[in-house]
Amino acid sequence: MPSSARVSTKKTVAKKAAATKKSTPVKKAPRTVTTKASSVSKKSPTPQAPAKKAVVKKTVKNVAPLKKTAPTAASKTASVKATAKSSPAKAAAAKAAAAKAAAAAKEREAKAKAAEREKALAAKAKAAAAAKAAKEREAKAKAAEREKALAAKAKAAAAAKAAKEREAKAKAAAKEREIQRKAREKAAIEAKKLREVEAKRKAVEAEKQRKLREIERRNQEELKRQERREAEERRRQEALDRKMHSKPYADEPEFLEELRGLLLEARASTLQQIAVSDEEANEMLVDRERLEYDDEDGSSVASDIQRDQLKDFASSLRLKVDEIDVALARIDDGSYGRCDECFEPISKARLQFQLPVFTCVTCRASV
Repeated sequence: MPSSARVSTKKTVAKKAAATKKSTPVKKAPRTVTTKASSVSKKSPTPQAPAKKAVVKKTVKNVAPLKKTAPTAASKTASVKATAKSSPAKAAAAKAAAAKAAAAAKEREAKAKAAEREKALAAKAKAAAAAKAAKEREAKAKAAEREKALAAKAKAAAAAKAAKEREAKAKAAAKEREIQRKAREKAAIEAKKLREVEAKRKAVEAEKQRKLREIERRNQEELKRQERREAEERRRQEALDRKMHSKPYADEPEFLEELRGLLLEARASTLQQIAVSDEEANEMLVDRERLEYDDEDGSSVASDIQRDQLKDFASSLRLKVDEIDVALARIDDGSYGRCDECFEPISKARLQFQLPVFTCVTCRASV
């Protein structure tokens, strides 16, 4: 094959490839579709958004066959290139077939574009109708919603009015009940106060009567106690008078005579002791005047003390003599033997042992 033929076939194949590339703009079709969709979206209201998506999807489906046809043209050009190398006749035939294929591709592309435009217009019209229907539905929905809102508002107003009326009635009834309750409480309080005042008055009156009865009872008891005390005092005084004038051994004259003899003997011996004491004291006084005592050794002082002791002893003996005289006088009237403190009889043993005696053992121990 000559070189000129090879060059010419190469040029024809390059032209056909360029023509096929120009005739099959696969990637530009979606852009035009999207621009139309965007224009539609700008013109149409918001409810037409689903229609846009439908148009875009349809255009993509229509463009898909073009993508499939493009590889067929390339394969044909590749086959033409392969045949061009074989022979010039086959190259011419391939060129004619490529041109035919390019024309068919252009025709198909034009048909696809026309169909695409028709579909876009139909989609646009459908979207407009859907938007209109959506607007109508939205308007109806808004009208129905407004009607429902007005009805609900009226119903709520009626319910609020009824609730206010019920509340007012309830408040009035509650106020009336509260007034009645307060009136009942006030009446109950007043009645309670009256009962308390009456009970207090009765309690005061009862307490007064009780105190009067208690005072009267105490006065009577005090009067009885006074009478008992006076009676006891009279009895005690009578008993004391009887004791004071009692004669315990008046019925025993032999015992009294025995005591008289003992007292006379004691009186005689006491008088004798008095005489001896006086005589000794006088002798000591005469001896002191007659003799000269040496005062340095204290003999005169001792003599004076001894003489004073003798005088005191004599005085006590004289008192005893006086007591014996009193005892003898009581023996005469029969009252000897009675205690001067308790006025009880003195025991016989004590009367016989101690001469004279005027108190019992008990009274003598308490003195």
